[in-house]
Amino acid sequence: MIAISLLLMLVVTLWLTAAVVGVVFKLTFALIGGLFSIVGAALGLLFGGVALLVIAPIVALAVLPFCLPVLLLVAVVWAIARATHRPASPAPATAR
Repeated sequence: MIAISLLLMLVVTLWLTAAVVGVVFKLTFALIGGLFSIVGAALGLLFGGVALLVIAPIVALAVLPFCLPVLLLVAVVWAIARATHRPASPAPATAR
């Protein structure tokens, strides 16, 4: 009975040691993977922002012919609204 108990304790000790080693490896690789993920996200934002700064004016110029009628309509409506707007006249001063 003592031999079986000692054998069981040895197996359980080996099992727990392997589990602790596995947890340490998993935590280490998770931290390293998280660090690489953060660095990759930062680089992606940087290069994505630079690409957006380069591409956005080209796309805006390419889309301009499609947006021009709407822009002209907005300009006409704004001009009509501006022309009909009268400046507020000052209220007369009351004498005491």
